[in-house]
Amino acid sequence: MTVSEQGLVVPDYGRLALPEYMKPQPGNHPPLDSPGYKSTALRHPKQPLVLLPHRLTEVTGPLLGDELITLQDADLTTQHGGEPQGQRIIVFGQVRDSDGRPVPDTLVEIWQTNAAGRYRHSREHHPAPLDPNFTGVGRAITDQGGRYRFITIQPGSYPWGNHYNAWRPAHIHYSLFGRAFTQRLVTQMYFPGDPLLEYDPIYNSVPDEKSKLRMVAEFSIEDTQPEWALAYRFDIVLRGRDQSVFEEPHA
Repeated sequence: MTVSEQGLVVPDYGRLALPEYMKPQPGNHPPLDSPGYKSTALRHPKQPLVLLPHRLTEVTGPLLGDELITLQDADLTTQHGGEPQGQRIIVFGQVRDSDGRPVPDTLVEIWQTNAAGRYRHSREHHPAPLDPNFTGVGRAITDQGGRYRFITIQPGSYPWGNHYNAWRPAHIHYSLFGRAFTQRLVTQMYFPGDPLLEYDPIYNSVPDEKSKLRMVAEFSIEDTQPEWALAYRFDIVLRGRDQSVFEEPHA
């Protein structure tokens, strides 16, 4: 800390330790170029990667607080004037590090289709109906035990034109922020027993079978609320032997 000319105590960013980028373990994550997922041919880098230095913005943000993230942000069924269509579900879990310790104060964001399999997005082409009471976006901060919880609607499957008769399994996208913008991880959560998993090139682009199974949530009858909502547990492990599957940050 240093003292400014006005007498204010400010952080000494010149001495701030920069978070280092850690390469993931080989085999746990999908390759940048996956032939079965056709658009990766246009998305993955063709030139050697260049490591950019972390500057003040990347190292000191995001800055979150109770006034920015509310309980309603985590309940996707109460964000509008009426109830959305579809099966109400509870999605919960714990964020842990490689030693199994909970990771508190982590921003968890999700986005998904509605019950008909349609995203609320200007470039959405699936001719399924929109739901005026469902946006499909939520966010929460993990508590001191690393736990998060969302109330949402079971997402629908949708066609995506990757190959003949291509349908994406029902899934929820996850984004996790650490203590800096450079510490962002993105993954997808799937549902147990979905017959489309067998045919999905995104899910099957993960080479390790055990890692693939970690992308599938666990149905929990104990946490299912009678006559109200089914419950699914989806834990996220940041690093280590049981690391969750994440998209490459430079993909």
